[in-house]
Amino acid sequence: MSLSEPLVADSEVVCDVAVVGAGPAGLMVAEQLAQAGLSVRVFESKASAARKFLMAGKGGLNLTHSEEFASFVTRYSSRTAELTPWLQHWGAEELKAWAKSLGFDTFVGTSGRVFPADMKAAPLLRAWLVRMKAQGVKFHMRHRWLGWDADGKPVLQTEDAKVKVDCRAFVLATGGASWARLGSDGAWAPLLEGKGVDLAPLQAANCGFDVGGAQGRVAGWSDIFAQRFAGQPFKPVVLRFTDDQGVSFARQGEFVATQTGVEGSLIYAVSAMLRDCIARQGHAAFELDLLPQFSAERVLQEVMHPRGSRSLSSHLKGRLGLDGIKAGLLYEVLGKDGMADSARLAATIKAVPLTVIAPRPIDEAISTAGGVRLEALDEHGMCTALPGVFCAGEMLDWEAPTGGYLLTACMSSGVHIANGVVKYLQGK
Repeated sequence: MSLSEPLVADSEVVCDVAVVGAGPAGLMVAEQLAQAGLSVRVFESKASAARKFLMAGKGGLNLTHSEEFASFVTRYSSRTAELTPWLQHWGAEELKAWAKSLGFDTFVGTSGRVFPADMKAAPLLRAWLVRMKAQGVKFHMRHRWLGWDADGKPVLQTEDAKVKVDCRAFVLATGGASWARLGSDGAWAPLLEGKGVDLAPLQAANCGFDVGGAQGRVAGWSDIFAQRFAGQPFKPVVLRFTDDQGVSFARQGEFVATQTGVEGSLIYAVSAMLRDCIARQGHAAFELDLLPQFSAERVLQEVMHPRGSRSLSSHLKGRLGLDGIKAGLLYEVLGKDGMADSARLAATIKAVPLTVIAPRPIDEAISTAGGVRLEALDEHGMCTALPGVFCAGEMLDWEAPTGGYLLTACMSSGVHIANGVVKYLQGK
């Protein structure tokens, strides 16, 4: 069954609600509105729907998280108060029930993350789109939103013509500004700002960072370290960070060395704090415990143990199991002379100092922070500066770490906005 429906060039489309963006938030808005009996058309700039959703599912689709609600909502940090009502109405349990309604059971992984039983995104998305089409939702691919005409009607550009939309409500769910090739390019921001909608600057979230130089280098890993270890993981380690405001973070996990710095789940978990600290003071310094399973006393004892004719590398591997990228990082930070100082070496194993000096470019980030400020919306999710225009999903000014929190909030916002649209159209 073909998803996209062609439109006549330079035509005008009439519907109750037009939704721009066929990602999870936009699709959820459309399905909810169709179930409410409204005629809905979804416009998407790319040739297919939910490309970022599919990309996220390549390593196993993380739908949501199983932790208790009181902890779950804290993952939205400064926006916890605003997102709590959304998630109370439609959150992790409702997301799992939604997947079940499409024929997909879920399971909880060892980290507490929730996945479809087959771990795949594509079958789930296909089933969802088929159901929505049966509900009467009409899809139009390769339609890029350009703004409004002189009469206030949304205008979209196809490959060879423009289409105007005569709708009673207009929903934007265009994503943030990361992974532009998948559709989230932030091109909507100046269009909304030009209409007086208050936006917070878009920034990288759940992103990697470039490291500052060790041993006198201005920035980056040494050539030797980058050549040998880029792409390799640090695991398990504990990352500890206290920012310039006195806020602390400590968590065990893993991450990966890149050519210029660090990225991965443990870095993403603290990325907002690192990014904001860098913005305030130009850098952020944290510590890594390379051997969280051993106490500092045990590490010192093993480092000080006589090694006889063995090399230091063999000694560390034999006594502590310390080799590979972890040993490489110690040499990177301490140098040959520092490695020869047993007390300093033992202390550094439990607290390797690393400094990051810049987040990676926004288009490399998993998600973005910033966007339409929640204060610019009314209680229904409508832009106060643009009556009849609603915003949903990642283009709103909130952020969350990976672990299912992003997808859950995007879809929850879709339910919230759909309810707001219905009330608006009913004059409530």
